[in-house]
Amino acid sequence: MSSTLSRDGYPDIIVRSIPFAFDEQINPVWHPDRPEWSHMLNGASLTMPYLEPFLIKTVKEGLKNASNQELKEDVYGFIGQEGQHYQNHRRYNEILKQGHYPDLVDVEANMESDYRRLQGKSLRWRVAYAAGFETMTMGITEWLIKDRRDLFAGADPAVTSLVLWHMVEETEHKNVAFDLYQDLFGSYRARVWGLIFATYHVAKYSRQAYMKMLKKDGLWKSWWSRLRLYRMIARFFVNIAPALIKSVLPGYHPSKIEDPDWVSRWTAAYAHLPKNSIPLLNTMDPEIPAQFST
Repeated sequence: MSSTLSRDGYPDIIVRSIPFAFDEQINPVWHPDRPEWSHMLNGASLTMPYLEPFLIKTVKEGLKNASNQELKEDVYGFIGQEGQHYQNHRRYNEILKQGHYPDLVDVEANMESDYRRLQGKSLRWRVAYAAGFETMTMGITEWLIKDRRDLFAGADPAVTSLVLWHMVEETEHKNVAFDLYQDLFGSYRARVWGLIFATYHVAKYSRQAYMKMLKKDGLWKSWWSRLRLYRMIARFFVNIAPALIKSVLPGYHPSKIEDPDWVSRWTAAYAHLPKNSIPLLNTMDPEIPAQFST
């Protein structure tokens, strides 16, 4: 299936059931030249099985009050894609915990408790959080794809393919949470607060996780490692800042942001794979073209 246009020029939201497979002996430092970067994304992966069910529950509740039938169909696509995301991240996370970092269960326990607490917030607050998080991921997507040669070349192809597949689908459903929020509430201030809080909240738990992994690897007390980490964190914020700034301007809408061309090439390449194939990218090619081996 290739990406076609649906309502108002939006791309179709395709739910791809991709059973990513990870070697039980996979090196958690999946980019051998960038251990800090590896653990930053490992930390982000750990949040997904808690964050994304929260988003799914939130938009499901909001769906009951949505007035636009086409928006409702998009929400179902959003739910399907996010469900696939957290299931695949959970597979990878289980290997991280069982093989190397059992203490990550403490971070998971904190997240489970916290997201249960947040589920008690008002629907407006929760949909604003969902819209804010999805807005923030647009900046991440643009960065990861633009700098994929530096960030992923020579890295483990399974982890790289998981991350970039996730980013492609974030692009496909980038309008949904925003449109749902606007349809139900539309308050500018609450939307901006959702963006700020969601960015902080997910970053907080990602940091707790990567700190534990760096400590276990004996890198946390290394000043060279700490310097590399801080440089990567700074690079993260510098690259996502333009998207965040645009998103708080009056009149903003995610559909106004042009998608990276590589996303279209990824979806076109995936359309030619047999059903349920794993789209593994060739990370040994510095370009990391959107072509897959099965």
